[in-house]
Order: sequence, then C-alpha cells, then structure tokens
Amino acid sequence: MRSQHAIIFIIITTVLSAVFSCSSSNEHNAEESNELEQIKDSGSITVLTLYGSTSYFIYRGQDMGFQYELSEQFAKSLGVKLHVKVAKNIPDLIHKLLNKEGDIIAYYVPITKEWKDSLLYCGDDIITHQVIVQRSSSTIRPLRDVTELIGKDVYVKPGKYYNRLVNLNNELGGGIHIHKVINDSVTTEDLITQVAEGIIPFTVADNDLAQLNTTYYPNLNVKLSISFDQRASWAVRQDCKKLAEAADKWHRENMTSPEYTASNKRYFEISKTITHPSILSLREKKISHYDDLFKKYAKEIDWDWRLLASLAYTESNFDTTVVSWAGARGLMQLMPRTAYAMGLPKGMEHNPEESIKAAAKYIESVNRSLRIIPDKKERIYFILAAYNAGLGHIYDVIALANKYGKNGSLWYNNAEDYILLKSNEEYYTDSVCKNGYFRGVETYNFVRDIMERYGIYKNKIPETNK
Repeated sequence: MRSQHAIIFIIITTVLSAVFSCSSSNEHNAEESNELEQIKDSGSITVLTLYGSTSYFIYRGQDMGFQYELSEQFAKSLGVKLHVKVAKNIPDLIHKLLNKEGDIIAYYVPITKEWKDSLLYCGDDIITHQVIVQRSSSTIRPLRDVTELIGKDVYVKPGKYYNRLVNLNNELGGGIHIHKVINDSVTTEDLITQVAEGIIPFTVADNDLAQLNTTYYPNLNVKLSISFDQRASWAVRQDCKKLAEAADKWHRENMTSPEYTASNKRYFEISKTITHPSILSLREKKISHYDDLFKKYAKEIDWDWRLLASLAYTESNFDTTVVSWAGARGLMQLMPRTAYAMGLPKGMEHNPEESIKAAAKYIESVNRSLRIIPDKKERIYFILAAYNAGLGHIYDVIALANKYGKNGSLWYNNAEDYILLKSNEEYYTDSVCKNGYFRGVETYNFVRDIMERYGIYKNKIPETNK
C-alpha cells in the first residue's frame, strides 16, 4: 500500500514539476518578447554608444555619426524615437547595457569569448583589422607587404596598436623602429594627420577609422593590413532575443537601402576637402559674383564685407549649388536646422541672397550668445569657430581653457588649443565639457584660413569698392 502511495506521489510530483516548468518557460519567453513590445509601447529606444568620428558626435548643433545614423534607421524601422546615451568605453557600454540603462549597444563591440555569455550579438556588424596608414603620391610608392616595414619608423599609441606592432616585429625577426607615443594629448587621429602632413611616415589604425580619414586627406594609403580579421557587432542582453531578431532583420534589409548607402558614403567615401580658386578679378577689384550681397548684409552685422566673403569662400568656394558631406547647403553652407531657424525659405537654400541673409542672421545670433567674450574684435574668432563647429563646442573650449590655465576670452594660442584637444578622451569627458567628442583640427584651421584670406582681401580689394 505504501508502495502504491509512493508511486502516486512520484507521478503527481512529476506532473506538477512539468506544469511549473512549462509555466516558468512561458513566463521566461513572455519576458523575452516583452522587451521589444515594451520599447514599442514606450515609443522610444535607448541606444548606448561611444563618442567618436565613426560613431557619434555633435556637429554644428546636430547629432551625427555613422552609428548614430544607423541607430536612427533602426528606430524608424521599429516606429519609435531614438534616445542616445554615451558611455566612456566598451566595458562601460557593456556595464550600462547589463544594468538596463539602455536597450541596445550601437557600437562595434568585438565578438569575444569573454562577453559571449552576457551579450547577444546582433544588428549591424563588420570585420575589422588594423592597417598601416601611410602617404601615397606620384613620387611616393606605398608599402605593399609587412616585410617592407623593417627599417621603417612607425608611431603608435600604447594599447592594441602598439601590442600588435610588437608582435609583428617579433614575427619578422625584428627591425621595425616602433615609437610609442605616450603624450596623452595626441590621439590616433592626430597621428594620422601627422602622416598626411608628412610629419611622421607611418602609424597604425583600425581600417574603418583609417578609411574615414582618407576623406579628409586624399594622399593617404590604408590598404596594408597588419592584423587578423576581428568580428565586431551591435549587442543586446542575452534575454532580449526578440529585440536581437528585430535588429538582425533590420540589418539584412537595411544593408541595401538608400539610407544605409547614403550614410556609408557620407562618412567613408565623400571627400571633405574643398579646392579653392583665386580672386575673381583683381583688375576689376572683385572677389566674387556676390560682392554686392556681401556688402549689403555685412552692414547689418557690423562686419567688413570682405570678412563675410572670406567666410563664404571657405565654406562653399562661392558655389551656390554645393551640398556638404554633412548636409549643409548653398553659398554659406548652413545646416538644414539652422537655415530653418534663421527663416531661410524651404527650397531656397541655394539662392545666394537668401543664403547670405540667413547666414548674417545666424552670425548675429551667435554674436549675442558670445557676449561673454568682451572684446568685439576678439569675439569674431569665436563666432567663426562656432559657425564651423557649433556653439556648444565653443562653450566647451572656453570652459576648458579657463579651467586649465589659459584665457578663455582669447582665441589664438588659448581657447583654440582646446578645440584641438576635443578629440581627446581626457578632455571631451571632462566635467566642464558638455558636448563631447569633436574633431577640432578643421575648426582650428577654419578660423586661421578665413582670417589669413581676409588679410589678403584687405590688401588687394578696397573696403568701399562699389
């Protein structure tokens, strides 16, 4: 009798265990499904990423970056708004994701055994490798094989690039002259710039970062690989399978979309350099076909019209039809949001007078915002910098200059030093810096180029020329 009772008890226990197990499994599956549904119900998705020239940054007051644009496209596919949260580094990205501070990592996280237990890789992915960044021209033959690095000077930052170069040197039996650049204010992108300018002969970078920099410096060659391929991808938490499936589906469909193609071209293909012609006519004392318009609207902002002309020259090469890699349009290269805010009629972005009129309004607006710079002449440098970079980054460099012992009310050799340092993590993560990463070398050169050209115009073109 006891034996029968025991058998019945075992059967009941087994059935109940199966029921509870099934119920638990259903609850777990419901939890998996709910992650995606909760995002859709909330109407927004929080994306975690890092600042950087290939990921996310603010340019002229607008959010930009390749990963940012892909995130927008993914959010659109879900029918929700995008919210961006920036982490300090990859470990911090993963910590924030696992801590449920974000829904998905939109950054290329290396696919490693270390993180496979806690992450579910999904969405956009790439295969990366490290490359030699070198100059190439009609008189300079680029290296085509790693053995040619023997006897060459290669400058790299400490970390993975240095470690790979040391290993490669050992594999080759030595001979590469490796220079470890320990100056914290110098970034990998700074070293790439130095290669382009002929200051150093070689450096090392990931292929996507190197490829982006060829759009700024067409004399670079980045074809020589020195490492094995490394897979990297977006990621979600392990229990977010439905979200991962949605990201994978979007990625498959998005890879051939016009939006993805446009984003890829914007950051990795379209040249970001402009070639400039000379003054239109020295004999007729004309800078451009638009001199009368520059004179008309320069009066409204109390500027020398030749300075306004120099700004236009640097921005558009006096080409009213041009559209920049970032989407700025027309003679004065206003970003769409800025143009709209300044009252430039839609569809008139390429009209020279409307463009100059809106630019003058914007300059006056920035002038009012920068009254913290007491000297009016000095303030012009800051206005030009803000025109190129966006006002937020200029507030940051003023704060950084003041914090680190320079004069934030002076541009040359003071605040301008910190626009260069805004691509350095130590500075763009500083507590006084509110607008994050920025590639400042273009803004640094922008102000200097405009003022140098303005000086030439003043010497050759009369101010009162009608």
